[in-house]
Amino acid sequence: MPTNQILQHLQKHGEQLDFKIADEIGVPLATARHHLIQLTASGKIISCHLTRFTEGEKAEGLLCRVAGHIQSASPGRKAK
Repeated sequence: MPTNQILQHLQKHGEQLDFKIADEIGVPLATARHHLIQLTASGKIISCHLTRFTEGEKAEGLLCRVAGHIQSASPGRKAK
C-alpha cells in the first residue's frame, strides 16, 4: 500500500526528500525508506543520497524521483 502512495506522491509533486515523502503520506520514516529502497531496486524510481546544510544543521536523506518522468516547465518567461 505505501508503495503505490509513494509513486503517486512522486508523480504529483516531483523530486522530494524521503522525510518529506514520509511526512506527507503519513508513514514512519523507516517504513518509507524501506519502500523507497524496494522501488529503487525495481527501477521504478531513481534515488541518491543527499546531504544538505540548513543554518548549520546537517540533514541527510534520500532524494527521489520517478524514473523516466520529466516535470513540465513552470509557466512564465524563460531565460535565454
